[in-house]
Amino acid sequence: MNEKQQIQKVLKGDTSAFGYFVDTYQDMAVTIAFRVCGNRQDAEDIVQNAFVKAFHNLHSFRLDSKFSTWFYRIVYNQAITEIRGSTHNTEFVDYKVIDLNDSYSDMDTMTQVEEKERKELVNQAMERMPKDEAVILTLYYLEDNPVKEIVKITGLTDANVKVKLYRARKRFADAINLLMKHETT
Repeated sequence: MNEKQQIQKVLKGDTSAFGYFVDTYQDMAVTIAFRVCGNRQDAEDIVQNAFVKAFHNLHSFRLDSKFSTWFYRIVYNQAITEIRGSTHNTEFVDYKVIDLNDSYSDMDTMTQVEEKERKELVNQAMERMPKDEAVILTLYYLEDNPVKEIVKITGLTDANVKVKLYRARKRFADAINLLMKHETT
């Protein structure tokens, strides 16, 4: 069943069908919110509020666009509104919650350790970056959104997203290199 059919089911009163969207978009939504606000608990609260807002406004969703773009825009705006209203503490969050027992059943222990170290390095680098650049990298590389979708989600101009993406790539590479240099010393 495609997303348009799921939306129609929800609009016809099958509220449990909305669970599909929660299951599908929750992890990335938390990642986006975290990249904006810098606190996992606040990010989870933001995403929960965004899902409620999306559910109540689903009737206004235009079926000719992607649900993910519409929903991530809600998450992004909710997060921006939240950080303007308060100050947050930063804590570590992994960009995907992965059950290591299932994911690594065929991998050896050394591969598991290397993968964990790689994810920690990526997260540390992302935490050192400006939040807006971290969000854009997350949307572009982890969620595979094209620039046009990022424009819709963030409300930035096409040129602004491209410039931020260029700067973010450079800043990310510099952060990774610096972190790796510190590891070897």
